[in-house]
Amino acid sequence: MKDFTRETTGVEVVQELRDRVDGKTIVITGASERGLGAETAIAFAHASPAHLILLARSQTRVDSVIARIKELNPAIKVTFVPVSLDDFDSVRVAAATINSSIDKLDYLINNAGVMALNEYQTNKDGIEMQFATNHLGHFLFTKLLLPKILAAGPGSRIVNLTSLGHKIGPVRFDDYNFSNGKAYDPWSAYGQAKTANVLFSLGLTQRLKSRGIQSYGVHPGGIMTTNLANHISDVMAALAQIDPIALKNTGKPFPLAQDPPKPVEQGITTTIVAALDPRIESQSGMYMADSKCQPTYEYAESVENAEKLWKLSEELVGEKFEI
Repeated sequence: MKDFTRETTGVEVVQELRDRVDGKTIVITGASERGLGAETAIAFAHASPAHLILLARSQTRVDSVIARIKELNPAIKVTFVPVSLDDFDSVRVAAATINSSIDKLDYLINNAGVMALNEYQTNKDGIEMQFATNHLGHFLFTKLLLPKILAAGPGSRIVNLTSLGHKIGPVRFDDYNFSNGKAYDPWSAYGQAKTANVLFSLGLTQRLKSRGIQSYGVHPGGIMTTNLANHISDVMAALAQIDPIALKNTGKPFPLAQDPPKPVEQGITTTIVAALDPRIESQSGMYMADSKCQPTYEYAESVENAEKLWKLSEELVGEKFEI
């Protein structure tokens, strides 16, 4: 099997590991056109998955993605399911729709997210929007789909997209809402949500390792052509010229300049490696970047923090997530 690197494309990984794609059911959140989720789905279509289930807020922004998949392989079943991840009722409806249509779920790709919202916003439950969307919505979604993941058995995987931004700072367990906005900083809120994605993967691993199911927190890289980057591209371009960067409310450097942008074809690679590569099975729970499992900051590798986040998340979504 070839070695996967920063330069490997997602399609190359699928073609190398197509036996781990053929016949599988795959769920991907954030699958709107011009996004990583869309390109991830299209890459999987270079093999023969049985069913691709694509989630986004609006079907009109997924129709073109479905068309591209059908051009590659008309035999693939493709389903759109609407969801607003910040709305936990919407998450419950989406999960119920999926659960009623499948017997098993081989790969769950929690890809959707929002980034560095300039103004403090909350969801309808009063939770800061980046934490609600990027972490809590996916926490609840995964909980509700878990019976289908367990039905797929050993080898099924859960991939949570994070970011180099998790190095901005830890989860603020005692003030996740930034004093109801009074202490809000867009980048610190983004860092908190992205750290939560890494810790969620660790928490899943602690609970699922006896079942042979893996989970990873994936940094795709700096991809400046996606929907996520639209409103901050100029800011990111400026920040990328400075190294190290000491951002507000963080005692850690945020080395953007050490992570130069990559094209979307390579930006989806680590996600697909995390879902498919059999060689990383023993490294479940780790942070991944450039197709490799990598160490990161202590606060994002702490089992204690993963457990604290799990309990906080249960409280905030109003449901126990027991495995």
